[in-house]
Amino acid sequence: MRQAGEPLLQDWIRPGDTVMWGQGTAEPLTLTQALVAQRASIARHGRVRVWVGLGFGGTLQPEHADCLDFVGYISGASQRGLAQAGVLDVLPVHYSQLPAMIRSGALKVDVLMLQVPPPGADGRYQLGLAHEYLGAALEVARTVLVEVHPDLPQLHGGPGIGPERVAACFEARHPIVDAPAARIGPVEQAIAAHIAALVENGATLQLGIGAVPEAVPAALLDRRDLGLHSGAAGDGIVALAESGALTHARKIVDKGVGVLGILLGGRRLREFAHRNTSLRLCGTEYTHDPEVLAAQERLVAINGAIEVDLTGQVNAEVADGVYVGAVGGAVDFLRGARRSRGGLPIVGLPARSGARSRIVLNLAGPVSTSRADAGLIVTEYGVADLRDQPLSVRVRRMIAIAAPEHREALERESYTLLARAGAALGPAAFREA
Repeated sequence: MRQAGEPLLQDWIRPGDTVMWGQGTAEPLTLTQALVAQRASIARHGRVRVWVGLGFGGTLQPEHADCLDFVGYISGASQRGLAQAGVLDVLPVHYSQLPAMIRSGALKVDVLMLQVPPPGADGRYQLGLAHEYLGAALEVARTVLVEVHPDLPQLHGGPGIGPERVAACFEARHPIVDAPAARIGPVEQAIAAHIAALVENGATLQLGIGAVPEAVPAALLDRRDLGLHSGAAGDGIVALAESGALTHARKIVDKGVGVLGILLGGRRLREFAHRNTSLRLCGTEYTHDPEVLAAQERLVAINGAIEVDLTGQVNAEVADGVYVGAVGGAVDFLRGARRSRGGLPIVGLPARSGARSRIVLNLAGPVSTSRADAGLIVTEYGVADLRDQPLSVRVRRMIAIAAPEHREALERESYTLLARAGAALGPAAFREA
């Protein structure tokens, strides 16, 4: 049922409902801004819960907690203020768990709001810029509201949505949300160069979210027959494809096709993806499936971090006491790359934040990735390969890629760390054999 004008959401949202929509570039702004504007009338007889994914549109603000409750797996971009204000209830789970949680009811979805392109000749809608966990939500939601945007590309993959599944349909009144450009400077470029030196022709890439993963494609333009299997992809894959580096031709799984869950870019990426048969949107249960990942050959998983300790534990969630990241899909892909023949599980980060070291003795936040899952840690100062290494070797290698001004203090502090672990060592132990 197509409706014109401002959506009146109180006709569809009940007290106690949980509302979900596509994250990032897939946010249906006409519907989400209507929810915020109408929240008082919608929640007149009871509060409404909102699922928070990655936000670029600036829609949700702390003051909206007067009527809305926020729960989500991530705090970042324009919605970081929710965590800073203490109104975001964080769900610290692996990204791969979300579809099963939705289907089981552990993560309740009552109302699903989707941004979709115009219907095809068969009258069915396709998911827009994201599939991810939305396919699972589409199965269980009581009410589905769609916002039709004429500028959305037609993409391959994703479930078709019949008109009988749609409770109400609205015309988009806002531009598509573009992903903000990452701040890539000389440090990120240096890290990307170290990572690129490890990537062989014919490798399959997974690119996480953040400046370091987004800097890597520009360093790989001279490679050939790279593939893509990723939860997300940004504008960088366009230049990779145009250079002839990204062909997917040597992929073992989904040969000739790049697989991803969401497009996180701008107009250039959308135009590239429009009716592009070499790209396919898939759900999280496929993009993050451990068997699918293990079956890839030379899967290179590239993810960022806030800090890494001397033994390889990674904090990707909390900085300065504020939740700013997520558990996300890093562990899923790092484990998948480790099982992939010739795969590389990589975490890249700058060696310092201001005057502080990001290679640390003790994490200031939670352990998002355990040291058992640590692979190759990369800073602008080099690569620390922690795979299959004992603590003494890990510590030496991590200190070697820390910022030079912090290495002496880290070495001094590490004696206590190793002594507690039953591996007491003197300074001579820090010289690699």
